[in-house]
Amino acid sequence: MKTLSFTIAILSLWAATASLSADSHGNHGWKPLFNGETLAGWGVAQGYANYYVEDGAILGRTAEGSPNTFLTTYDKFGDFELKFEVKVDEGLNSGVQIRSHSRDFGSRRYFGTQIEIETSPGQSGFIYGEGLNTGWVSKEPDEGASHNYVKNDDWNEFHIIAKGDTITTFINGNQVTKLKLPRNIYRESPSGSIGLQVHGIKAGAGPYEVRWRNIMIKEL
Repeated sequence: MKTLSFTIAILSLWAATASLSADSHGNHGWKPLFNGETLAGWGVAQGYANYYVEDGAILGRTAEGSPNTFLTTYDKFGDFELKFEVKVDEGLNSGVQIRSHSRDFGSRRYFGTQIEIETSPGQSGFIYGEGLNTGWVSKEPDEGASHNYVKNDDWNEFHIIAKGDTITTFINGNQVTKLKLPRNIYRESPSGSIGLQVHGIKAGAGPYEVRWRNIMIKEL
């Protein structure tokens, strides 16, 4: 019996150590925003592009004549880490909104900070002011910066850290930017929804598609 009790104690200690190790490596506290099967917890804002669930991913498809469209979370988030995988067609500009909202200008305009998504070479991971009349919030795109961190016609992992007024972005493990938001942008919207963008397209263009999967968030 003593040997059995000792073995159980060792196994319990090992399990506790493994759990602590997992927590210390950042696995604790993550939760899915998308269940891989339905769009429960999400709603469409602004345009009329189409969103579907296909093969465990959210598929966004352009609709000719539609303005920018966003699939947005009903829940709102302030400080968090966000991870997801994305694959985007060449020729389609897309993005992920954070701390964003809808407001009424005769039509419901969705606005906030956007993490850019596009194929390489491009400016994915830099930050744009969607509906904020700022253009780029990151300075690098205005200076002509681009990179090749996105693997075209393949899945890419994005990692976004929003903590206080600072946003840090990574693509496939490469840091793209660490930006302290202008005070007016952060004070207007320290929290808000997350939105998956399907960009509007010109007449006669497309259709294009963008897909997201493994969308996980950890609130800080």
